[in-house]
Amino acid sequence: MQLLEKTKLGKFELKNRIVMASMTRCRANADGTVSDMTSQYYQQRSSAGLIISEAINISEQAVGIPLTPGIYTSEQIQSWSKIC
Repeated sequence: MQLLEKTKLGKFELKNRIVMASMTRCRANADGTVSDMTSQYYQQRSSAGLIISEAINISEQAVGIPLTPGIYTSEQIQSWSKIC
C-alpha cells in the first residue's frame, strides 16, 4: 500500500505518506511555554510521516486563544526542545 511506504518530500525522507495538519490544542502553559501535555500529544502522533505543528503566537498581542504556545520569549523557545 503506497500510503504506508516511505517517500521523499523535498530533502526530507518521510516514513510514510501520512501528513497531520496543524491544529490548536490549547495544551500550553499560561505563559505560552510548551507543556508536558503538548509533548505527549506529539509523541502519541509520531507515527505520522509529517506533522505540521500547531499555530504558534509570535507576540503577546497575537494571542487569540488561551493556553496556546508562543515563540516570543526565550523561555517559550527553549520549551519547544521537549518536542524534538
